[in-house]
Amino acid sequence: MWPASPSISCTRMRTGPLRRLVAGALFLLLAGGSSLAGASDLVVIVSARSQVSALRPDQVAAIFLGQSARFPDGVEAVPLDLPLGSALRNEFYERVTNKTPALLKAHWSKMVFTGRGQPPGEVLDSAAVRRRVAENPELIGYIERGALDASVRPVLMVR
Repeated sequence: MWPASPSISCTRMRTGPLRRLVAGALFLLLAGGSSLAGASDLVVIVSARSQVSALRPDQVAAIFLGQSARFPDGVEAVPLDLPLGSALRNEFYERVTNKTPALLKAHWSKMVFTGRGQPPGEVLDSAAVRRRVAENPELIGYIERGALDASVRPVLMVR
């Protein structure tokens, strides 16, 4: 059966697919934007008293994976981690080392089993990382960019 008003059904047919297209595009835009909003600006930090002024991502990865125990200037480097399962921790390791939590667990299991290293010590949150790093020039950590202050020096912006 035909609708009583053909002009209405033609309009619906023309705008229906357009509405779906616009709604789909809006959904993708919002979904993409929310994943970007979830991504944090992370910075790798050292004490403001440290002589280290900048590090490359591969140098930071080597320190946090136990492959290097020293900064480029020869001073001991002691990494600090956020708690296991923390979203910032997962984001840091995925961006800097390209390792998922499962790959990171496997890495440290191997390092510990073979006697080649121990995982970094953990602290509660970004404020605790900043406080501990500020007190000791040998420590290195990562925090959200918004948590920076003059007591620490950013040595790598994690993107």
